[in-house]
Amino acid sequence: MLRLRRRAEFDRVYNSGERHSSANMTVIFLAATSGPRVGFTAGKALGGAVVRNRIRRRLREAVRRHLRELKTPAEIVFHPRRSALRADFSQLEAEVTRAFTTISKKLSR
Repeated sequence: MLRLRRRAEFDRVYNSGERHSSANMTVIFLAATSGPRVGFTAGKALGGAVVRNRIRRRLREAVRRHLRELKTPAEIVFHPRRSALRADFSQLEAEVTRAFTTISKKLSR
């Protein structure tokens, strides 16, 4: 999985991208020339470092399992909500799949 790593890459997606919201996360995405490239954020409002890392790990695994379903090149940032920690993993996977479907539809126009 190709990752967004630099602050400038995240800022570009946040400032120019479109948003898709669900119960446990907000997904910000932007069309790209190659990819998909994925980044994960978790602000301090979610909790301490252990909690934030756990949320990111769960999201990263859900994305890894379903990344093949995304057919269009895009830069994507996943920003979880606190409820993502308590959500069932299958629910997170379903939300990631729905987000990828939405991204493919919007970027293929």
